[in-house]
Amino acid sequence: QELWPLLQPINISNSGPEGAEGGFDQFTRSYKGYGVQRMPDNSLVFKEWAPAAEALFLTGDFNGWDNFSHPYSKKDFGKWELHIPPKEDKTPAVAHNSKLKVSRRISCAGERLYRISPWAKYVTRHEKSVIYDWVHWDPPQPYIHKHPRPQKPRSLRIYESHVGIASPEGKVASYSNFTHNVLPRIKDLGYNCIQLMAIMEHAYYASFGYQVTSFFAASSRYGTPEELKELIDVAHSLGIIVLLDVVHSHASKNTEDGLNSFDGSDSCFFHSGPRGEHSLWDSRLFNYSGWEVLRFLLSNLRWWMEEYRFDGFRFDGVTSMLYHHHGIGSGFSGDYTEYFGLHVDEDSLLYLMLANHILHTLYQDCITIAEDVSGMPTLCRPVQEGGLGFDYRLAMAIPDKWIQILKEFKDEDWNMGNIVYTMTNRRYGEKCIAYAESHDQALVGDKTLAFWLMDKDMYTNMSALIPMNSVIDRGIQLHKMIRLLTHGLGGEGYLNFMGEQLQLIQNAAAHGNNESYHYARRQFNLIDLDHLRYRQLYAFDRDMNRTEDKYGWLATPPAYISAKHEGDKVIVFERANVIFIFNFHPTNSYSNYRVAVGPPGKYKIKLDSDEIQYGGHGRLDHNTEFFTEPMEFNNLPNSILVNKLYYLLP
Repeated sequence: QELWPLLQPINISNSGPEGAEGGFDQFTRSYKGYGVQRMPDNSLVFKEWAPAAEALFLTGDFNGWDNFSHPYSKKDFGKWELHIPPKEDKTPAVAHNSKLKVSRRISCAGERLYRISPWAKYVTRHEKSVIYDWVHWDPPQPYIHKHPRPQKPRSLRIYESHVGIASPEGKVASYSNFTHNVLPRIKDLGYNCIQLMAIMEHAYYASFGYQVTSFFAASSRYGTPEELKELIDVAHSLGIIVLLDVVHSHASKNTEDGLNSFDGSDSCFFHSGPRGEHSLWDSRLFNYSGWEVLRFLLSNLRWWMEEYRFDGFRFDGVTSMLYHHHGIGSGFSGDYTEYFGLHVDEDSLLYLMLANHILHTLYQDCITIAEDVSGMPTLCRPVQEGGLGFDYRLAMAIPDKWIQILKEFKDEDWNMGNIVYTMTNRRYGEKCIAYAESHDQALVGDKTLAFWLMDKDMYTNMSALIPMNSVIDRGIQLHKMIRLLTHGLGGEGYLNFMGEQLQLIQNAAAHGNNESYHYARRQFNLIDLDHLRYRQLYAFDRDMNRTEDKYGWLATPPAYISAKHEGDKVIVFERANVIFIFNFHPTNSYSNYRVAVGPPGKYKIKLDSDEIQYGGHGRLDHNTEFFTEPMEFNNLPNSILVNKLYYLLP
């Protein structure tokens, strides 16, 4: 009842909730006032929310780390403010790139704790230190965006990326490396959207960005904020939109360089007691019913949209947010009792509604994607319908199904009906992002599809100068078919994690490899070598995306499946007037195979996974024309005869 008025059409002149001075717009743009703000006269205003604190002080390079010279003044609603006038030469008293800490006394003996402002825009860590420092970021020549945001694409083809591993070298790669060396490849591959993970600052690199310590700071391990802005601006110039993998489901337990215990209590931004802790993730859980928590999180979304010009968000850990049980030990069969009841966290649900409402009202082309494994109904329906307002949800069952099949079944035992069911089992009217694999498979303790298919042979038998052995041949053919089937049938958007379309290298966290970066990298250099088959996988992924760009099947209603033949191991479906035909049989090929089609006319081959340039065997004649016959087949009015439908391996 308290939040619902905020879900009505936004009027930025509305008075905000208690303590939300300045109205709705200022409430959700509090990044302009909290932390530190430079005023027109170059005075600085520091502002924090620390309701349980007894006294706060600012210390840093600017005052020689004096713990007492600059105390904050206590205001209403647990807020603290500090005004620092400019120096005599009218320059700011705190210089750009200087270090700061919020100091808090915790004992009568003068013992003090040091904290980073929750609103810090930039934090860095000395090479030999484990603690991050708050760095005042106010460059004399900030980066100015040159290019407008691209229009929201009809078909969303997402390249999920991690800046730090986007290099063949065994090191943490940079924003600049991504801008100059990776963006051109993404453009060439036909992706129109980048989803950047591990951008919000995280002290623990091997968490892949999912243990956030500083929510307003772009990770300094890759470079400066200005270099990230340039990355996004260059992506926009290429017609590529950029989404941020935002983590509002939980926060790191770090205290000295995180949000935890900022004001000395076990609550502040979080629930106190067991409700404020995630038992599996060992992290803190936000109190979404608190106004200052809403101020912090909603302002955080607007900060990334306005300061860096991101185009939307992939919300991580939505399942954990939606339920008091966080999905732990709970299965979801689709029964509505699993989604509606006292086990639903209404505070979290309303926060997600509010966040989506604000984003889509203020930024009409904003895209939001939910990572939810539970299948919550109306997750991707508009807020005005009573939905949560996301544009898309991740089709998380699809990659799990492919891994299960490759681990547990022989080729001849693949169940076509079960595969099709998994691809199409989604709520009507709620868009899904399909993917064969993501960072979950490549980074978090599993193997990529290619390693399940080819394993150690990838290290020794990927040369195009020698005939393929049976392992590589089977692996390359199935790898392409799995991705195309997922692309065409699995959803209204498609996602690929960087390099997985090429299977460039097995990945693992640096922490899990004795701090080595040998596996935490992407060997993009391999696709530039003509004698390796990685180039063939690259070409297929590129042409698959370009074919979708031409025909637009992702932007059309779900496919009509005309065949899922268990004996033949054949799947046929039609989408966007394109006929998809897959023969998964390991030994059987078929002549004059009848295929149902809708629109009458002439059909030609537009994409063939068996082409030699894709690592195939070139068994089909692309000059062949297929004419429909007015012969009803599989509940469609027309059909064609496919003269050759070859089996997987020759």
